[in-house]
Amino acid sequence: MARAIDRAVDERISGPILRNTLGGRRDRHAATRRLKHLAQAAGIRMPRMHPHMLRHTFVTTMLDAGVSLRDVQIAARHADPRTTMRYDRARKNLDRHPNYILAEYMASGT
Repeated sequence: MARAIDRAVDERISGPILRNTLGGRRDRHAATRRLKHLAQAAGIRMPRMHPHMLRHTFVTTMLDAGVSLRDVQIAARHADPRTTMRYDRARKNLDRHPNYILAEYMASGT
């Protein structure tokens, strides 16, 4: 990944990493078009492909790997932990939710 960033920056010391044809910052529409093009070239067929899917995959993969919710929040640059928790709930994985952990602890009688 560092190599890809180095290639995109091309020894520049300022400005956007990913640029459009005019040298300005690439907007979300250009990013979506590029992602769709790359997915098609890789043989990936999805009806709705967008850059946020990569972010979603990044967050949910970290959660699946057992990374703490706080560390995932920091990595995803979420200001509010509730934003990160939405990704966990979307996975239907409530067993790590604090309420469930507390209920399990109290039910154990310890």
